[in-house]
Amino acid sequence: MSAIHIVCDYPHSPTKVWRAVTDPALIPLWTATGAGARPEGFATTIGTEFRFIAKPKPGWSGIVDCVVLDVDEPRLLRYSWTDHGGGETTEVTYRIEPQATGTRFTYDHAGFAGTGGFFMAQILGHVRRKMLRVGLPAVLNDLDEAGRLRPGSSPKRGI
Repeated sequence: MSAIHIVCDYPHSPTKVWRAVTDPALIPLWTATGAGARPEGFATTIGTEFRFIAKPKPGWSGIVDCVVLDVDEPRLLRYSWTDHGGGETTEVTYRIEPQATGTRFTYDHAGFAGTGGFFMAQILGHVRRKMLRVGLPAVLNDLDEAGRLRPGSSPKRGI
């Protein structure tokens, strides 16, 4: 099995990071550095079925079907990930840990099987690293301590 494992340290509070990665209005701002997915029907409630919807590409509808599997706010979010066109179901986990200088965010996406899964993990891993190292920091910098966008802010949308 192949997996994606990314660890990023942000100089922001765990509450702010949680808000940025779980607020449906903020998610498309930091995913813009990747496929620009927006959540539809997302809530941090176990059992919630939702979709990520992005711009379609050749061979991909742009839709991913998900189900929230585990939540421990503001420390953990885990959900399933299945391409709308079919295929294996994988799992995505966000872990948020306070650090002396801010927050450690750990992103895991596991369950990619076989050769095709290996290549998918490589492709998605590249995109996720850009989203978490470029997109999410830009959004975090534009949030106040309560996790609201500052007036007049405009996080970078894609690089």
